Amino acid sequence: MDLSKVGSRVLSVAPMMDWTDRHCRKFHREITRHTWLYTEMVTTGALVYGDVERHLRFNEEEHPVALQLGGSDPKDLATSAKLGQQWGYDEINLNCGCPSERVQKGAFGACLMAEPQLVADCVKAMRDVVDIDVTVKHRIGIDDSESYDFVRDFVGTVAEAGCKTFIVHARNAILKGLSPKENREVPPLKYEYAYQLKRDFPQFEFIINGGIKTLDEIDLHLQHLDGVMLGREAYHNPYVMAQFDQRYYGDASDVKTREQVLEAMIPYISAQLAKEDRMKLNSITRHMLGLMQNLPGARGFRQTLSDSKKLASGDPRLLLEAAARLSPAHG
Repeated sequence: MDLSKVGSRVLSVAPMMDWTDRHCRKFHREITRHTWLYTEMVTTGALVYGDVERHLRFNEEEHPVALQLGGSDPKDLATSAKLGQQWGYDEINLNCGCPSERVQKGAFGACLMAEPQLVADCVKAMRDVVDIDVTVKHRIGIDDSESYDFVRDFVGTVAEAGCKTFIVHARNAILKGLSPKENREVPPLKYEYAYQLKRDFPQFEFIINGGIKTLDEIDLHLQHLDGVMLGREAYHNPYVMAQFDQRYYGDASDVKTREQVLEAMIPYISAQLAKEDRMKLNSITRHMLGLMQNLPGARGFRQTLSDSKKLASGDPRLLLEAAARLSPAHG
């Protein structure tokens, strides 16, 4: 394996609202050392007018970690990107893919694909004030704009502003009539559009996202593209990432067992609960429910970690109690 890939975006976990917070990213980092991690989308308004520390703090061990921004005002995005670099993020990513109506009202997300020159202006404004990479995550089209030319022209325009990395969620975004959940499932996946982008713009980095679940699927996409971003599968079945470091980054370190991952999280949870009076055990353990996916006894593991009475105790050793619900034969 090419060791030059260490620290690269060959594998990444998608930014997911209400999911990929700092506790989730810390948990994922215990499973895979090198996979690139993304924050939930943070709006420029939250940073320009809100509590910067609450939105931007993260754990040092999360690196490499990217900050995803939502916004459409170049000035506000520049301010936010600068804050992101000051706080130590490794990349700033602009959200041009979220289809939710709440996001559209803020004039950002997927609807920005209709205004590629504005996206280019936003990218340039951010690149002018930071030294780290500025990347864009986008769909392949919006509503009825289904031709390949639409996404090709979008990428071409944004690239002129200096963007070199494009994360392609290979579905259209339907801005009216579909929920965000339906937008992740109903519009058909068109991976070939992402492959064609790489052929048309070989000098740029293209990372594919959307519906990818298995190592075999990752291997197939990496024959055509520079990287693969996992979304829901990384969240619901996180141990799929246990092979990533050895297989894709050439890291010969031993793969952690699921139990070792749990044990590594206990001191972290204890420290977080001690630091913040109002923090609940569930705010961290909820991200870990899928760790035993597909194993005999996984349901018992989830039930224990979801038991409100047990969670109320605030004792992180509940993780080990939950693991004891598994059948002893699992590996």
